Order: sequence, then C-alpha cells, then structure tokens
Amino acid sequence: MKEKFSCTILQSEALTQYLLETSAYPREHEQLKEIRSATVEKYHHMSVMNVPADEGQFISMLLKIMNAKKTIEVGVFTGYSLLATALSLPNDGKIVAIDPDREAYETGLPFIKKAGVDHKIQFIDSDAMTTIHKFLDNGEEGTFDFAFVDADKENYIKYHELLLKLVKLGGIIAYDNTLWAGTVALVEEDLSQEWIDRIGVNRVHLKNLNSFLASDSRIELAHLSIGDGLSLCRRIK
Repeated sequence: MKEKFSCTILQSEALTQYLLETSAYPREHEQLKEIRSATVEKYHHMSVMNVPADEGQFISMLLKIMNAKKTIEVGVFTGYSLLATALSLPNDGKIVAIDPDREAYETGLPFIKKAGVDHKIQFIDSDAMTTIHKFLDNGEEGTFDFAFVDADKENYIKYHELLLKLVKLGGIIAYDNTLWAGTVALVEEDLSQEWIDRIGVNRVHLKNLNSFLASDSRIELAHLSIGDGLSLCRRIK
C-alpha cells in the first residue's frame, strides 16, 4: 500500500518525477506550463484535478492519430486537458467543454487565448447530463469523434450511456482517474477506517465502473496505467 494518497498509480514519487522531468516537461507546450503553474498558485493541492503532463501528451497524440475534429470534454477545471486537446485538433476543429465552475475555467482561459485556440472551444457552464441530452435532442447523435470525462465519478456510468449515443462508431470515450491512485485494487477488509476516509467513496464508484466497462460488449476497452488510470472505450456498436 502507498504511504500517502496521490493522483498517480506509480508507487515511487521519484519515478513519477523522473518521468515528468525527463520526458514530459521538456516537451510541454508553453501555455500548458502556464496553466499548470497558475492552477497550483490558485488551487494548491486541488491542482491535481488537472491531468498530469504525460497524460496530456498521450491524449494529444491519440487525437492526432485518430484525426479527431469534434470532441466533448465533461469536466474542465482550469483547462489543462482542454488546451492539450485544442492544440491537437485542426484549425477548424471543435470542442464542447462542459463544467458548472466557470471561475476555474476562466483561470486557464487567458493561456488558452494566448495559445490562439480559443476559437475551437464552446464552453458551457452547466451540468453535463442536461447539456448532453440537449445535443442528442438536437440531432447530434453519432457526430463526435472523442469524449473525455473527468468529472463526478458517481455519474460515470450514466455519462457512458449518453456518450455512446453521442460518439460515432469507431469513436473513443476516455474516462480519467479509473485506478484512483491504485486503491481500486485494495481489499476492503484490509483497509483501516483512516484509509477509507482518505480515499473516499469514489474508489467504490470507479470499481463499479471498471467492472461495468469490462463486460460492455458495445465497446473495445483498453485500461491504461497512466496518470491516475485512463480507460479508453472504442465504440463498436
């Protein structure tokens, strides 16, 4: 068991820093560095709600391989993954970004504008369920190439059902934090009350999601040990 709860599955803090400092940070876009720094300055320990640099670079490469043009992001925070996505899409690409916290989004917005990609983003400060339903009602079923979900974990399965309609056949839905610092593998009986309080109920929600996705015949699944766990679901039905 890890000595402390942190948003990475790597057991060694030294290895985490090695990966970031050797491979990720040297290739990190300047405005991504600025968002990361501004987020730490304003939100302190809550800054871990953004994806780490190596995960952002993985998503960027995936989008380019897919030739993605139209994406949706559920849960934005200050916009690190949003900017990584916007930088990866073509100039006429579009991202629908949904988050009820406009203040957090506006923390990163100056850097998104500085990078020259704000024209690709439609930010909607609303709950995601309502917004996704509106897109489906407006005839946008099957029109999105990619969806990234980093939001309220208790609703991941509900989002999955809606996003399977919104994303096209062959499109990908990505769920973040699905290993929850590795705690999804811990046995309930071995956990002290202190650890249960520290890792929270999201561990249970994510275990339920992982089991659900593993048995979902409508998708191909790749559960990756990057960042805090990333589940890629390719729609096949």
